[in-house]
Amino acid sequence: MLKLDTFGATDVGCKREKNEDSFLVNDPLGLYVVADGMGGHVGGEYASKLAVKSVEEVVETLQADPDSTLQEGLDIKPGDFKTWLNYAFTIASRRIFEKAAADSSLHGMGTTAVVMLFRNNRVFIGNVGDSRAYRVRGGKIEQMTTDHSLVAEQIRAGILKPKEAKEHRYKNIITRSVGFQESVEADIEARAVKPGDIYLLCSDGLYNLVQDGEILDIIKHNSLKEASKRLIDITNSRGGDDNITVILAKVESVDEEPDEDEESTMQI
Repeated sequence: MLKLDTFGATDVGCKREKNEDSFLVNDPLGLYVVADGMGGHVGGEYASKLAVKSVEEVVETLQADPDSTLQEGLDIKPGDFKTWLNYAFTIASRRIFEKAAADSSLHGMGTTAVVMLFRNNRVFIGNVGDSRAYRVRGGKIEQMTTDHSLVAEQIRAGILKPKEAKEHRYKNIITRSVGFQESVEADIEARAVKPGDIYLLCSDGLYNLVQDGEILDIIKHNSLKEASKRLIDITNSRGGDDNITVILAKVESVDEEPDEDEESTMQI
């Protein structure tokens, strides 16, 4: 059976008064979420918590009954976990937007969100904003998500070089968030998992101050719990400009015989 070893941690950092990051480690559901809120001390924290709660609630509900709370006209086929995550992002964005509209103190709040859902020897990864998912496999680290940020778009357009991004004056401007508008488009994909894979979810407070190679080295040479602590410690030693959240998930074993139709949809 698919078996995971997981650990998650968050830290306020050195410069912020409050932690506006929220995270979820739900091993029974195989569901993991990191959200980085924005919109002031009250709004950011509220938005990230509501996003995490909403995603968990939707997945729990669909797990129990795939047809139970779906919006009219939305049809989910058996095993269509991409649609599960799309629906979860939709509900989260709507709830945050409606709450902000009803409470002036929360106006303009929103949050990034990156989600992993493990099913049938696959991991389904969804993201909005610039919180990231990484995979460590075969001694290499790979970013699995695409940042929805101004600097990332400029890099993809060839306007900006990657080495210039970390010091860019607009590096914190994101172009897509959960809850700022009533609906949001999430990037969602499925990847096949292998024993030994390690997946990392994190907020930008980590990767803005720690290089990918350093993250890889720490993960390779430490337990998940110790790696999480070391990643947070090294970030804070470099100024800890933002809140820092990390979730690590290691694939210990996989299902022996996935269904043929499921296997055919896997991506390496």
